Amino acid sequence: MVEALASRGIVDAFPIQEQTIPLGLDGQDIIGQAKTGTGKTFGFGLPVLQRIGANPEPGVQALVVVPTRELAHQVYEDLELAAQNRAVQVVPIYGGKAYEGQVEQLKAGAQIVVGTPGRLLDLAGQRLLDLGKVREMVLDEADKMLDLGFLGDIEKLFSLTPETRHTMLFSATMPGTIVTLARRFMSRPIHIRASDPDEGVTQANIEHIIYRAHSLDKDEVIGRILQAEGRGKTVIFMRTKRAAAKLQEELVDRGFSAASVHGDLNQDQRERAMAAFKSGRKDILIATDVAARGIDVDDVTHVINHTVPDDEKSYLHRVGRTGRAGRTGIAVTFVDWDDLHKWALIDRALEFNRPEPQETYSSSPHLFNDLNIPEGSKGRLKATPIKERAPKSGGSRSGSERSERSSEGSSGSERNRSRRRTRSANPQGPGRHESHAPARGEAESTAPGDDGATGSGAQGEPGTAPRRRRRRRRGGSGQGGEQSAAANGEQSAPGTDGESASTTS
Repeated sequence: MVEALASRGIVDAFPIQEQTIPLGLDGQDIIGQAKTGTGKTFGFGLPVLQRIGANPEPGVQALVVVPTRELAHQVYEDLELAAQNRAVQVVPIYGGKAYEGQVEQLKAGAQIVVGTPGRLLDLAGQRLLDLGKVREMVLDEADKMLDLGFLGDIEKLFSLTPETRHTMLFSATMPGTIVTLARRFMSRPIHIRASDPDEGVTQANIEHIIYRAHSLDKDEVIGRILQAEGRGKTVIFMRTKRAAAKLQEELVDRGFSAASVHGDLNQDQRERAMAAFKSGRKDILIATDVAARGIDVDDVTHVINHTVPDDEKSYLHRVGRTGRAGRTGIAVTFVDWDDLHKWALIDRALEFNRPEPQETYSSSPHLFNDLNIPEGSKGRLKATPIKERAPKSGGSRSGSERSERSSEGSSGSERNRSRRRTRSANPQGPGRHESHAPARGEAESTAPGDDGATGSGAQGEPGTAPRRRRRRRRGGSGQGGEQSAAANGEQSAPGTDGESASTTS
């Protein structure tokens, strides 16, 4: 396992790993508490892999329960990495994916299951998932599961596992409900809190910037922040899924490379967006709180809270997407006028001592200074001029064709407009263009650029049949039409319909 981790550049342990791995290897029940992004996954994952052995028997022997699909996928990837040199099969089980593939892996003898409570109980209820031989059980982000109302599901999962199991519970925050849960389902657990004694409630390696911003100016402010010097991958948290989709469309229109993760997307779309963000093909991820605990990307430099989170716990988990694995990060939070009371509670709980954020607009000088934004930056990347863009379809015209079209002058454009007007008229019956064709005297006074139907009506008397029938008549008696036109001294009016012009010339 050490070799597998070293192949990814993971060679040094974080404090939570140093303290939990030795105890976990000995079978001690653990309540591990550490700030997000400090390596809790390997803190429980390595002991679990070691205890089930390098070549375990088929069947589920370890169960890791997480609150969200994104986090399930992230934990699965980490355990897969650590177990790549072992004969251990890890399977992720969560909603939004087809049952068949998950059931096949279980039947194939997967030994470690990482999943969300709903799908786990669903498969267990169908007797497709047997938890009767589980020796290792882990609750990751337990506080979030309780917030989401999973307490009843967790109790059911515990009841399906043997009482002699080894249990570890990890979380960034430790409310009283978790302590109660630990007392009920764990055996003499040791509470380990890994943090610097001099460190405050928030991570010391994250710079927190709070602005009071106007909702109509936020997109422009964000566009300028995204051009800050040194900006890498950026996560923007939104309150609603509709707002997330709208902001993604806005940023793409402004020239930025953005993806989004929210509840209106199916699981495959969410996973593709996350994969594009992790690989760097997209450097901006717009997310609702559904993804706040499942984004495990080490090189996120900025987190932007488009709106104030609901409480200090949500704030910590949002901004914890940056400053991971010992790196530094910047967290920017916009506070609306209506949310000042909500921010005051978060400010007091996190000891920021900034209950009145500075009023900030996209043109504020301190915005550029605080975030190291180049002078003169606008909220939109330089766009390609329209004349330089490739045509959407049909390829580009040749130079001779363009010159021919330009030489037609205004009469050609007027003729095009007249055709559009004619074709959009009511196509029903004799009144397709007008009720009838105009009289000869009216046709003689037709001005250049008038409707082609009016000009063509010069050859007939009032009551002439619809245009379609006149076309058929011309085919058989065009010569007579020419003589009639010549006898009346009619000239073709420039800008009239092309067919009329050719008949009377």
